[in-house]
Amino acid sequence: MNTLGVIQSASVHLQSLTGHVFDVLTISKPDTAAEAVNLAKVISKLSPLVGNLIEFNTIEFLNAQPEYRSFGEWVRQDPGFPDTIFSGSVSPTPGFEIKAWLPLATEITARFKDSQDHFVEDQTYVCMLAWLPEQLIFGKPRIVDVCIVSGRSIAEARDRHYNNPPDYLVIEPEDTTARTRNLQQTNTNGYKFQGTTEQLKEAQRVVDGWDLASANYETTAEYQALLRELQREFSYRLDTNFAKMDRIAHSEIENFKQRVLNQVLHGHAIRKWNRLLYGSSPSQRRQAIEALISSQNSDD
Repeated sequence: MNTLGVIQSASVHLQSLTGHVFDVLTISKPDTAAEAVNLAKVISKLSPLVGNLIEFNTIEFLNAQPEYRSFGEWVRQDPGFPDTIFSGSVSPTPGFEIKAWLPLATEITARFKDSQDHFVEDQTYVCMLAWLPEQLIFGKPRIVDVCIVSGRSIAEARDRHYNNPPDYLVIEPEDTTARTRNLQQTNTNGYKFQGTTEQLKEAQRVVDGWDLASANYETTAEYQALLRELQREFSYRLDTNFAKMDRIAHSEIENFKQRVLNQVLHGHAIRKWNRLLYGSSPSQRRQAIEALISSQNSDD
């Protein structure tokens, strides 16, 4: 089995996790509506913890599949990118970056900052796992949906979306291959223009003078030198929201997001639960939660 074969095989297994309940943590059922209201306010704070637990269990799930045993195993990289790689007789090394998303949060907050150059052989894919507690705000984590996307396609979509010199620059990491692994840099960064209107016009004249075959983003040293020249001559600020996956206009991720938010659970689409729990008045929120608790009591 080659790299693509391992990726495709693992993707099929990961897709099958939709509907799976991970017995890694249980959020107790609130006794009263008041407790439920407070729980709904803080449920998103569990996302990083549950995301890590799901990541660990996903690796165990993949290693439980018999087709990999004769030529390797899935291992977690901590720290390292991607989260899990297939260690064995396959080259280049297949891997998955695992991103857990709690869709009761406001957006997909996971970031993807690695340079396109990391994905020359398209050996790394991103596995996005949308999860919710079984009973929306309590119970064990349940996988609502799964999306698996080429890491290269995400990096390309990100750079295509943000790259807009002189107003916005996507800067590649410096060459750090001579450093030890833990000091090597692979992340891009985004920079937003901070000068005056007249300075922006001046910067635009600089860009108009570039002798480029196209306006497309490039990771080449020549193109990056042009961007760094702008950085030296004009004022830019580091964009701390750069590379959030909810903002890069990747079609597969957008379709996944809409599919998840439109899924009906406990009587409402998830997007409506978002409005009821976080965008409604206190009385409407309490009414929705009381109805949810009441329905679970009926099931019991």
